[in-house]
Amino acid sequence: MLRRTQLFGRKTRVTFALPADHPTGTVSVVGDFNDWRPGLHEMRRRRNGTRTVSVILPPGIHRFRYLATGGLWFDDDTADHIDHHSSVMHL
Repeated sequence: MLRRTQLFGRKTRVTFALPADHPTGTVSVVGDFNDWRPGLHEMRRRRNGTRTVSVILPPGIHRFRYLATGGLWFDDDTADHIDHHSSVMHL
């Protein structure tokens, strides 16, 4: 799930959220905003039963996917669009 919060100027805080137990293991958000480098934006477990990580992004089109333990890549159903490459969000 994606949550967008408008910040000062034209930047947006995007919070990526997943259930705490699915998929199992470590999950990172990997995208054009971090040069597709796993581990840079690793999701952390929260008390409310989710895992989240927040990233501050400029306006534009941003592509991303999730990468879980074992090399499992998956997209976000709440993204603005999903194509054959990645999830897409428009800010």
